[in-house]
This record gives sequence, C-alpha cells and structure tokens, in this order.
Amino acid sequence: MHIARSGLGPYVESWSPGAVEDDDVLSPAPVAALSALLDQPEPVAAAGDPLPPLWHWLHFLQWPAQRDLGEDGHPRHGHFLPPIPDRQRMFAGGRCDIIEPLRIGDRARRISSVSTVTTKQGKTGELLFVTVRSEYVQQGRTRLVEEQDIVYRSGRSAGQHPTDLDTSATPHSDETWQLPLQPDPRLLFRFSALTANAHRIHYDTPYVQGEEGYPGLVVHGPLLVLSMLELVRRNTPDRPVRSLSYRLRSPAFAGEHALAVGAPADHNATLRIATHREQRHATAEVTFA
Repeated sequence: MHIARSGLGPYVESWSPGAVEDDDVLSPAPVAALSALLDQPEPVAAAGDPLPPLWHWLHFLQWPAQRDLGEDGHPRHGHFLPPIPDRQRMFAGGRCDIIEPLRIGDRARRISSVSTVTTKQGKTGELLFVTVRSEYVQQGRTRLVEEQDIVYRSGRSAGQHPTDLDTSATPHSDETWQLPLQPDPRLLFRFSALTANAHRIHYDTPYVQGEEGYPGLVVHGPLLVLSMLELVRRNTPDRPVRSLSYRLRSPAFAGEHALAVGAPADHNATLRIATHREQRHATAEVTFA
C-alpha cells in the first residue's frame, strides 16, 4: 500500500487495515426489489440465474448500530474508514473484472483489502483517495474482482452547485442507446433502503440544503452507475460483460430530467449520464466477453 506524504498523510501513515472476509447468500429478494424500483414488469433474474453486473451491491450490506451513525448519516467508525478529522466521504468511481457472473441463490464470499492510499490537491483542498479491492468467490472459484475508489476530505468543501433546479428542461442526445430518468424522493428513499445507505443527502431536504449547500436531494452515485448499465442489460442481454469501469464526476439532483445514453461498438460500449446542464455527470465503459 502506497501512501503519499502531505497534510493528510501523517493521519494515515500508520493506518494499515487488514483484509476482511464476509459471507452472504445472494438472495433473489434484492434483485426483485431493484427490478421493481427500475419499473421492470418482473424480476430481471431469479435463483440460479447470473446476477447482472454490479447488482452484488445489493448484498454484503453493513448495518451499524444507530448510535454509531454520524450527524450526516455516515458511520462514525469502519474498518476501511481512514482516521482523518471531520471526515467527509465521496464515491469517485471504480472498476470490475467479471471472470464469470455470480449466481443468484448461492452463498458467496467477499475478501476485501485496501490496495492504495494517496493524496491529491483538488480545486477545493486536499483529498485522500482510498482504493478498496474485493474478490468475490463462489463455489471455490473467484468470480469477479472489483476496485472502488473512495475520496475523503477533512471538513466540508465550498463546492459550486446550482442554486435553483430546473425540473422541466430535458437533455437530448443522438446516441444509439437512451434511457430517460427522473429520480424523485421516493426512488431515492427506496434505493437508500436497498443499499443500507443512511446518508442524509439522499432523503433529508432541509439538511441537504441547509447543511450541505446542495439545491436538492442528491442522486446516489451507485444508482447513476446502475442506470448506465441498464442500457447494456436492456439492449444487449445476450452479450456478457467482461469488464467495466466508471467514474462519478458531478452530482445530479432529484426532480431533474436525466438521460442515460450509450454508444455501442463491436467489443465495448461507452456510457454516460446527462442532464440539460451537464453532459457527463457519470461516465462508464464496458468491454464484452
């Protein structure tokens, strides 16, 4: 694990969390729940079927005691949470290699560890990047390997966000794959429940406007990623995804019209989330087997 020396560096110089193993049965119930959230007429997969890419995010959930949540809803403590003061967390992106899909209904094991810790200077101050690598094993075989990039800062930033939301403007695209979205508070609440996410920016409007400075509820980064991957699942259901990468670039807000768009090619596809004010809230690329 590499650690760069800087202002935040001393806080994590001796921080070296060991690997953690977890087990979970990949129940079909969360798949049915997310299918309903995405307005699918029936569950997209059942017991014995392959789990769609990244839908394993519905499993291996952590539910800390209520007293262990911070004022913002994030856990106060965690094995992979770096020991920096006034810690603020952001999901930045990740990668996933799918050797073979996880199967619904079977028990799986996840082995997670910190692979890199680095610091960078951002527009609003110093940032600490922590990459967590997880291997998912089923029936004695490694099925997929995932890396998630989590960004931390010490204290809250004075980020630039729109002051008013235009909930009538719609984005436009000429790309082949398109999926219109308009996340509302009900959808964000249900997704928070599905992923054990208590962060108040996704459901508490007075908090998010008064304390965080956002104009409205923030759409979950993982929901944007899964929405992009819906383009692949719905348009090329018979083409297995071999690998994918994604990056979260700027927040989208409840009530805004968004558009997931994709440009397929022979062996890959590029994906993004757009609104009328930003063409790339999130981006992704998938490679087909």
